[in-house]
Amino acid sequence: MTVTTTAPPATPPSAAKTDPLVAALLSGALLAAIVGAAANTYLARRRNREDERARVRSICAEALEAVAAYKEFPYAIRRRRADQPGSERNRLADEMRHVQTRLTYYSTWMKGESPALATAYDTLLSNLRRVAGRACHDAWLATPTSADKQMNFQPGVIDLTELRQYEDAYVAAVKQHLNRILKVKAHT
Repeated sequence: MTVTTTAPPATPPSAAKTDPLVAALLSGALLAAIVGAAANTYLARRRNREDERARVRSICAEALEAVAAYKEFPYAIRRRRADQPGSERNRLADEMRHVQTRLTYYSTWMKGESPALATAYDTLLSNLRRVAGRACHDAWLATPTSADKQMNFQPGVIDLTELRQYEDAYVAAVKQHLNRILKVKAHT
């Protein structure tokens, strides 16, 4: 007598029932991966916006620093050494050339960054050159200092207060631009 046994038909892997625990683990891992990727993307974009804003803030501050350097020239010219007029003239001219180069650089940078920033900075520069430039002109006509007591000037000898309104307008334009960076980048 022969006995034949038949094996149950093999179940293809795709037709196998998934264990509920395995399914829960897989969907939990997938969810964690999605949440992790979303969080990392958000943090990377936020960091990028913060880095961009810090970069622009730094350059705009440096641009204002160059304006402040220019504003110091009427004082430096009046305080030049009387005993070395030729070397003082050359020294101050070289320093002025360096500051003028920086002002031109920042003016050009502003044009590439934002029309509103460029307008505010160029308005500041044209008034800076008018007001502080006139004060430099007058300082060159004044007698150089030869004593410590001449280092302090009477009020009104050098008056650059008119420039404050243009500096304030530039700072306001910088603030608006920085806020716009955060808003525009936040929506991308």
